[in-house]
Parts: sequence; structure tokens; C-alpha cells
Amino acid sequence: MNFTDKLAAATQRHDSLLCVGLDPDIARFPAQLQGKDSSIFEFCKAIIDATASVACAFKPQIAYFAALAAEDQLQGVCDYLKQRYPDIPIVLDAKRGDIGATAEQYAREAFERYRADAVTVNPYMGFDSIAPYLEWTDRGVIVLCRTSNPGGSDLQFLQVDGKPLYQHVAQLVSAQWNRNGQCGLVVGATFPQELAQVRAIVGDMPLLVPGIGAQGGDIEATVTAGRTAQGSGMMINSSRAILYAKPEGSEDFIAAASRVARETRDAINRYRFS
Repeated sequence: MNFTDKLAAATQRHDSLLCVGLDPDIARFPAQLQGKDSSIFEFCKAIIDATASVACAFKPQIAYFAALAAEDQLQGVCDYLKQRYPDIPIVLDAKRGDIGATAEQYAREAFERYRADAVTVNPYMGFDSIAPYLEWTDRGVIVLCRTSNPGGSDLQFLQVDGKPLYQHVAQLVSAQWNRNGQCGLVVGATFPQELAQVRAIVGDMPLLVPGIGAQGGDIEATVTAGRTAQGSGMMINSSRAILYAKPEGSEDFIAAASRVARETRDAINRYRFS
């Protein structure tokens, strides 16, 4: 089963477009995990178990692990997902972008070491920097297109031949690079009009959509703009709002994460078919 098929199956099985981001910030961990050598793995494992029933994908952000020399714990997280929840895709959020020989090594890192089902990549250096990932025909290659951060407009909204650069990226990926049906795009929830324009360009291609939750993207506008005719084709990511959902009071972080993930999945579903 390739990445696109695996994502579609998980979406249907869990009735979900929710992607749970794994951005472990040890400063925000609960007291019982503070100071433990394996705290990052244990925190992520608890979040995974609490949210797997309502997730269409998990998205570990590699920087949160690498900054603390915790790549071994990231590998443990990915191994745990493969063993315990093999039906749920792993999208490694690495945003890699480099020349072909180096890209080959980054592809091995993502697909061999971490056994990710998909990886995020940067298209700035062109096709030869993306091609090594495409050699793994069963894996997904999620290309940055219209990102959710305010500074994304500095380049992505530059006019080229009468249309913004991000639309050229969407057209290029969908028409030329997606030879094996394995590509997707990153398009932020903070720009629903641009999200709708990308959907019109790429058809049913999967979109990874960050920006709801802590970043403030509107769920109704996001789903309405980005869904396919079948009410699918999106991985709407929420990270901090789920990971650190524990309010002041007695509810533990696992119960809080489970509750917020389910509430977010259900909020998304209200607009999938309307």
C-alpha cells in the first residue's frame, strides 16, 4: 500500500482528517515526566495512545528531537507507531531541501531510519533536489507550497507570469512531479482563499494543512476551502492545542489531549460534507 492509499484508508477507518503533530517541548511536559531520560519518547507515546483512534496521520517535527540530540527517541516513536498503529501514516516534518546527492541521504534518513510514510520537502532548489525522494514510490513527498507563517508571503506571493509563485509550485508538482501519484502539498489554514485556489489546481492531491489550533486558522473556512468532492484529501494538523491541552485543574495531560483531539476531529467533520 502506498502513502496515498494508506492515508485514504486511515481517513475512512477513523472518520478523520485530523493529523496530530508531535512537537515535544520538554519545558511544557507534565511534572511526572520532567527530568527523565526517556521523557520525550514517553510523552509522545502517551499522546499517540490518547489520540490514535481519531487521527488520520501523525506528524513528528524532527527539530524538536534533533535540538536535544534525541533522534534515538524519535526513532523509538516511529518504531512504536509502526508496531502499535501500522495503519496510521507517519509524516516526518523535516522540510528538507538540498542538492541531489545530499537529498539522497535525507531520503534514506526519512524512509530507512525513521521508516516514515511521507516527508515534507522544500522545492526552492528545483526538481533534482526532490527526485531522490520520488525514487521511493510507495512513500509520500509533501512539498511546501503556501505555508501558514506570515513571512511565507515574502516569496510565495511574488507575481510570476501574472500569478503568485505558490500557484506555480502547485501546478508544477501536480502536472510534472507527481509521476507516481505520491506527492502532496503543504498549504496553511491561515490562508483559506489560497487553499481553495490550490485545491482547484491540484484536484484530489493530498494537502497537509497546518495552522488551526494555536495558530488560529478557522476550521470551517479551512475544510470548506480544502476538501475534495468526497470530503477528504486533507491532513489538518494540530499540534500544541492537543499536546498541551491540560487546563488548570485535575484533568491529566493524557485525558486532555484525548478530549481536544476528539473535539477537533468532530469539529472538522461538521463541515466535510456540508
